[in-house]
Amino acid sequence: MKILVTGGAGFIGSAVVRHIINNTQDRVINVDKLTYAGNLESLASVDKNERYVFEQVDICDRVELDRVFAQHQPDAVMHLAAESHVDRSITGPSDFIQTNIVGTYTLLEATRAYWNELSAEAKKDFRFHHISTDEVYGDLPHPDEAASETELPLFTETTSYAPSSPYSASKASSDHLVRAWLRTYGLPTIVTNCSNNYGPYHFPEKLIPLVILNALEGKSLPIYGKGDQIRDWLYVEDHARALYKVVTTGKVGETYNIGGHNEKQNLEVVKTICSILDVLVPKETSYAKQITYVTDRPGHDRRYAIDSTKMSQELNWQPEETFETGLRKTVEWYLANQEWCQHVQDGTYQRERLGI
Repeated sequence: MKILVTGGAGFIGSAVVRHIINNTQDRVINVDKLTYAGNLESLASVDKNERYVFEQVDICDRVELDRVFAQHQPDAVMHLAAESHVDRSITGPSDFIQTNIVGTYTLLEATRAYWNELSAEAKKDFRFHHISTDEVYGDLPHPDEAASETELPLFTETTSYAPSSPYSASKASSDHLVRAWLRTYGLPTIVTNCSNNYGPYHFPEKLIPLVILNALEGKSLPIYGKGDQIRDWLYVEDHARALYKVVTTGKVGETYNIGGHNEKQNLEVVKTICSILDVLVPKETSYAKQITYVTDRPGHDRRYAIDSTKMSQELNWQPEETFETGLRKTVEWYLANQEWCQHVQDGTYQRERLGI
């Protein structure tokens, strides 16, 4: 197959590209605008491979998208390009509306025009796989609010949408567009919604890499509110495996929820990172002494948790990493790749608080 991956220089996108090049015989066309969070250094291990090609293109640019489709003739699209940080969406929502909604619309139309010209057989085999987030569902009851564990539901593929932030609202909109293009135009689409990803090559505006780097530099480790917000954590390479399974074996029109089966409070995540660093890079006092509590994020969802039963039963996928093994691998990667961390932040972001 030839797979066009949008956002392939980003965190999850680069993991998908590396997985495809390293574990299959498929070809990849990486389409990425290279915003602050896109970094070609994340693809250094595969960028010389003859099955990989990079196109610096904005998904809002229809003319360039048409050229890419005509030139490379992909068999599938995996759409990961998106603005993705909730705090940034609070500070500046317009970029999220433009990329996540207008960009998805533009990509859908470019894909539809290309797909309409394919042979009947190629049309049937083609897939447009839209990668989204569990944040479109809003939040779930927190243990503090439930009388018993049995009252704690999970997000399923039929959970109603109730996005809370400009980010999640823009992703919800893009999900609806993708489904509408299937129903109205017959474009063969699939949607996946995932839980919080973590792992190597993660831009340090997000919780886990920010905490690792701040800890090493002796800076404060900011916890929003009481730190009792719960997330389901998914190792990014497990997610990449899942996404490839979906685009190659998933059914058109279906939605698949992808989670890590690891519900953790933010405070627990930060303390676990500190404990790992205490062992790997010991100092006189524990890194946990650097934890501070700051004003919570506006509209902060309290709990996310994914039910991945459909992925397990229908596509035979399970995460391979536990939270403990995945988090240790992640900390070790950041310790070994300080140069990447420095390059990705130069001139763009110095881990300051956003979204106040």
